[in-house]
Amino acid sequence: MSTTTNGQWYPPEWPDRIRALASGELTPVTPRRAATVMLLRDSGHGPTVHMLRWRASMAFAGGAYAYPGGAVDPRDERPVAWAGPSRAEWAARLGVEEAVAQAVVCAAVRETFEEAGVLLAGPSAGTVVADTTGDDWEADRAALVDRELSFADFLDRRGLVLRSDLLGAWARWITPEFEPRRYDTWFFVAALPEGQRTRNASTEADRTVWTRPAEAAAGYDRGELLMMPPTIATLRTLEPYDSASEALAASVRQDLAPVLARAELTEGRIVLSWPGHEEFTKHIPPGAAPGNSGAAPGSSEGPAA
Repeated sequence: MSTTTNGQWYPPEWPDRIRALASGELTPVTPRRAATVMLLRDSGHGPTVHMLRWRASMAFAGGAYAYPGGAVDPRDERPVAWAGPSRAEWAARLGVEEAVAQAVVCAAVRETFEEAGVLLAGPSAGTVVADTTGDDWEADRAALVDRELSFADFLDRRGLVLRSDLLGAWARWITPEFEPRRYDTWFFVAALPEGQRTRNASTEADRTVWTRPAEAAAGYDRGELLMMPPTIATLRTLEPYDSASEALAASVRQDLAPVLARAELTEGRIVLSWPGHEEFTKHIPPGAAPGNSGAAPGSSEGPAA
């Protein structure tokens, strides 16, 4: 893994893969749908966001900070008790078919429970589970992680209604075409339900924190916190809000046009950019790896994933 002078994550194999893609030697992998949740809670100085740090041993983005999330399980399309905006409304908001919209929303709620122990569901359309601790909850969470239990069966067994109204769609990022593992990821915001608390329930993370977005972004800028472009980009967009409820209300105005990296190859020199996010632009000279190349004047060594 290679990093720049700030906290941006750039794998050293990217230049070779970009060149292979440009020459037609590499066929892009179809991205898997995924969902991730920026879980917020209020503090005396504005909202804080829950983040976890992937273990350094992880093959993908080891050591990087991220939010709870993961790939959609095909079973996330199964019918569930549903509260909040209809599936049709979610489909229109996310720009996908209804079945896909449900799967993405279910994945967001399921992954938040699997990785943070927080459940956006309740016994009725107006309630939320107050406590998800205890051996019985942990047994169900482990069964979900191991895919021994579908999320639909989990909710049905416990008589719970998925609270889609507790989520706000925030952004959509697609892994670059030159990556071997690709995801089409929707980012959501949600407020920590009253009575619930987060914990590091993920075996893939070695640390979890509650942090103010501005403080985490400053740590990234100093090179102290490693992040991928979607993470730091969405983190920065949370900075203006004074409360979790204010951020959730603002979600309806967020642009969900997918962000996809663009790599241009000219005389062996690579210009890597994320449209609309100039801080990530990277100029890679012929034969250089991202971590040891200098950015061209006027470009930025901006945040990584």
